[in-house]
Amino acid sequence: MTPAFLSRLEQYYDTVPRVGGARAEDFGPLTLFVRQGAGWPYYARPALGSSGAGPADVQRVLARQKELDVPRAFEWVAETSPWLRAPVEAAGLHVHAHPLMVLEPSAPRPPAHPDVRLLGADDPLLGAAVTVTALAFADPGTAVGAAGPAELAAATADPAAEARRGAVSEMLASGRTALAVAVQDGVVLAAGQYNPVGDVAEVAGVGTLPAARRRGLALAVTSALVADALTRGARTVFLSAGDEAVARIYARAGFRTVATALIAEPAADGETAGA
Repeated sequence: MTPAFLSRLEQYYDTVPRVGGARAEDFGPLTLFVRQGAGWPYYARPALGSSGAGPADVQRVLARQKELDVPRAFEWVAETSPWLRAPVEAAGLHVHAHPLMVLEPSAPRPPAHPDVRLLGADDPLLGAAVTVTALAFADPGTAVGAAGPAELAAATADPAAEARRGAVSEMLASGRTALAVAVQDGVVLAAGQYNPVGDVAEVAGVGTLPAARRRGLALAVTSALVADALTRGARTVFLSAGDEAVARIYARAGFRTVATALIAEPAADGETAGA
C-alpha cells in the first residue's frame, strides 16, 4: 500500500476522535484522546507527522491515563509507526495485531440480505443494536457461543446499555456514524457501524450475537454498510479485522489486507508483553 494511502489513514485516525468531541492532549510525539461525555473511551496514538517516541514518552501518557482513570491503550499502524512497539512493550503492555483491510473498488458486491437494514437515531432497536456488539466482543472469534436472545434482552435492560445507546443515537443524528443491523423475528442478531470523515469511512464494531454465528450475518451487515458508505460518497472504505479468520470473511465482501493495525493494552492473565 502506498505511503500516500497510509498518510490518508493517519489523517483519518487523527480526525475521528476530534469530530467525535474528544479532547486531544499533546505529549510530543504522542496524542492522548480523551472522550468527553458518554460512549466508548479513546486511546493514545502517534501524533500526526511524528517519527519516534521513547519509553519516557509512553510512561508520561500511561501516567496521565491512570490519573484520568481511562484505559491504558495505544493504537497505531505498524507500517507507519514501527518505532512505537518497543517502548509500549517495555512498559509492560501487550500488543495485539489485526489485519488492516481496504475495500477493492472493483470487487463484486454481495446481494442485499433481506433481514439487514440501516437504523435511524430514534429506532427502538438501537439499544439492542449497540448491546449485541458488546456481547459479541465479550466472546470473540467466529465459533458459535452461548449468549443468545435471552442474554441480549437482559444486557439491553442494563443502565450501561442506555448510555451507549444515547451516545450512538447522537452520532447517528449528527451524521458521524451509520449503523446496520440484521433482525430476525424482532431480535437483533448482528450489528455494525461505519464512521465517515470526508471521503474516507471506517467500518467498525461489526459483531454477531454469539449464538447466531455462522449464518453469514456479519458479512451481510458489512456489505450493507459498504453499500451505504459508497452511496454517500466514500472513496476509501477500510476496517481492522479481529484476526485472520475474520479477515477471510471480510475478504468475501471485497476487502484485502494492506497493513497491520496494532493495539496495546495491559496484558490479560497468562499473556506476556510482545506475545
